[in-house]
Amino acid sequence: MENIGALAIMLAFCLAIYSVVASLVGAWKKKPFLIASGERAVIAVFGLIVIATGILIYALVTSDFRYAYVAAHSNRDMPFYYKISSWWGGQEGSLLLWNFLLGAYAFVVVLQNKRKHRAMMPYVVATLMSTQVFFLILNVFPASPFQMLAQGKNIVEVQDGNGLNPLLQYWTMLIHPPVLYLGYVGFVVPFAFALGSLITRQPGDQWIFTTRRWALVTWFFQSTGILLGAGWSYAVLGWGGYWVWDPVENVSFLPWLTSTAYLHSVMMQEKKGMMKVWNIVLVAATFFLCIFGTFMTRSGIVASVHAFASSNIGTYFLVFLTMGIAFTIYMILGRLDYLKSESELESVVSRESSFLFNNLILLASCFATLWGTLFPVISEAVTGEKVSVDAPWFNRINIPIGLFLLFLTGVGPLLAWRRASSEGLRRNFQWPFVGMLALMGGLFAAGIHHIYALMTFGLCLFVTMTIAQEFWKGASAIAKKEATNVLSGMIELTHRNTRRYGGYLVHMGIVVMFIGFAGAAFNKDSTVEVEQGKSFQLGRYDLKVTSVNNGQTDNYVWQNAVIEASVDGKPYATLHPERRIYSQSQQPVGAVAIHRRLNEDLYINFAALSSEAQKPIVQVYIFPLVTWIWIGFWVLTVGTLVCLVPSKVKMTYARTEVVGMAGKHEKVAK
Repeated sequence: MENIGALAIMLAFCLAIYSVVASLVGAWKKKPFLIASGERAVIAVFGLIVIATGILIYALVTSDFRYAYVAAHSNRDMPFYYKISSWWGGQEGSLLLWNFLLGAYAFVVVLQNKRKHRAMMPYVVATLMSTQVFFLILNVFPASPFQMLAQGKNIVEVQDGNGLNPLLQYWTMLIHPPVLYLGYVGFVVPFAFALGSLITRQPGDQWIFTTRRWALVTWFFQSTGILLGAGWSYAVLGWGGYWVWDPVENVSFLPWLTSTAYLHSVMMQEKKGMMKVWNIVLVAATFFLCIFGTFMTRSGIVASVHAFASSNIGTYFLVFLTMGIAFTIYMILGRLDYLKSESELESVVSRESSFLFNNLILLASCFATLWGTLFPVISEAVTGEKVSVDAPWFNRINIPIGLFLLFLTGVGPLLAWRRASSEGLRRNFQWPFVGMLALMGGLFAAGIHHIYALMTFGLCLFVTMTIAQEFWKGASAIAKKEATNVLSGMIELTHRNTRRYGGYLVHMGIVVMFIGFAGAAFNKDSTVEVEQGKSFQLGRYDLKVTSVNNGQTDNYVWQNAVIEASVDGKPYATLHPERRIYSQSQQPVGAVAIHRRLNEDLYINFAALSSEAQKPIVQVYIFPLVTWIWIGFWVLTVGTLVCLVPSKVKMTYARTEVVGMAGKHEKVAK
C-alpha cells in the first residue's frame, strides 16, 4: 500500500510526458490517432493523481505515521476535518493538491472540446500537460508526500505526529487554500488556449469566446481565496488587521490585478477588435504570476507567516518560469501581424479609453506591488543588506491608485463608444457629481477631515449613483413598455444582458468593500495590563476583566479572559478571548474575540498573563466599518454568478459601427 501512491505519481509523470509528445507529434505529422491518444493520456493522468490523493488522505485520516508527511502534519487528537486539511498543510501535500486540481482542469477541458477547436487542441493539451509535468516532477523527486519513516531497511511508525500548524486549525483554512489554488491553477486554461491560438494563427477570437467563462470563474476563485485569507488573518493572527502587505499576500494579489485587467480589456477585443496584444500579454502575465506566487511561498526567499519552510525547489520554479516566459515572448513577437487591432482609439473621452486607463492603472499597481515585494531580495543581492519595504510605502502608492480605479468604475460604463458628447457627459454625471460633493461637504462639516476617507466615501456614492442610474433607465423603460413594476423590469433587464449588469453588481461589491477599507482611517487600539475585576476604557467602551479561566481539550490546553463591555453604563457584550497551547507542537496561539456590528467591530486579543503579577495583558481594537468588506464580497459573489448566467438576448456588435450611447440597449447586427 505504501508504494502505490508513489508509483501512481510516477506513472502519471510518465503519461503526462507522453501526452505532450503525442499531442505535438500528432499535430505536426497530422496523425489524429496520436492526438486522441494524447487526450486519453490526460484522463489517465488525472485518474492516477486521484489514486495517489486518495491514498494520502486515507493515511492522514487513519493516522498512519509510517508516512513522514503524516507524522509531520497530523496527530491522533486532531479533529477529522483538520486531518483532511493536512493534505494541503505542508509543502509536499499542497503540491499534490496543485497536481490534483491541474489534472481535474485538464480532464474537463478535454471532455468539453472533443469536437471543438480541433486545430488548437493538441497545443492546448501540450501546454496543460507541460505544466502538469513540471508539478509532477516536484512530487516525484524533491517533494514526495509518500516518503516513509525508516530505520535501516525497516519501515517504522512513530507513536504520534507533530500535528497541523495551529495557525491553520481554523475553519477558513479548510477552504482557503483549495479555493485560492482553484484560482491559481485555473488560469492555465486561458493561457493554454491563448498559446494554442498563437501557434495555429486561429482566425477570429475563438480562444476569447472559449475561455472567458474560465477566466471569470478562476478570477472569482482568486477573489474568494484572497478574501478568505484576509478573514483568517483578521480572526486568527491576533494583530487586528486583514492586510499588511506581507510578501505572500502581495504575490496572491498580483495575478488578481492582471486577471481583472484582462476581464475588462477582453470586452474591447470582442466588441471592437482592439487590445489583442494586451489580452495575450495579460493572460500570460496572470499565469506566470500565479507560478511566481507559488515560487515565492515555497522558495524561502521571503519570510512570512503564510509561507512554507525553506526548501530546495525554488530552482525548479526559476527554470520553469524562465523557459515559459521566453517561449511566450517569442511567440507573441512572431505573431504581431496576427494580433493587429481592427479599430483605433478615436477619443480620450470614450469607453475605449476608459478600458485602456483601467488596464494601465491596474498594471501600475501590479508593478509597484511587485517592486516593493522584491526590493528586499534585490537590495540584499546587490548590497548584501536587506532593506525592507513597509506597509506605509505600499499604502502611499496603492491608495491613490485604488481611488482612481474606483473613479473609473463609475465613469467607464457610462461613457459612449468611440466618442462621448458634452451633452451625454452632463446627462450621465451631473447628479452623481453633485451627490459626491454634497456627501464630502457634509462629512467634512461633521468632523471627518481625513482626505483619503473623504474621497473614498464621496467616490463610493458617485459610483453607486451611476450604477443605480443605469439600472433605473433600463428597468423603467422595460416596466413602461411591458406594463410591470420597476423591480420586475430590473430583473428582466439583468436577464437580457447578464454580463453587463452582473458586472455592475460586481462593481457594487467593490464599492461596498471600499467603504470597509475607508474605516481603517478611524481605527483605535490600546494594550493594557489590568487586574481581574478592574475596568479600563477605549473609545465609547468600558471594559472589565471579570475572570480568567483554564481548561483542556484533547488537542490543546486553553486559558481565557472573560471581558464585559458596556456603553454609557449599559451592558453591550461579553467576550471571551483565549490563549491555547497545542499538545504536540507546544505552540501558543491566540483565539481572539470579536463583536461584529455594521458600524464597527470590537476586537479583543488576550495576549498573556504578566510574568510577575499574573495580570491579564489585553489588546483591544476598535475597527470601524470592517464588516462592510465581508458584505462587499457577498455582493461581488452574486454579481459574478449573474455574469455566468447566459443572457436572455444574445448581444452582438458591429466592430465598425458606433454601438450606442451609454444607457441604450439596442441589439446591433454583426
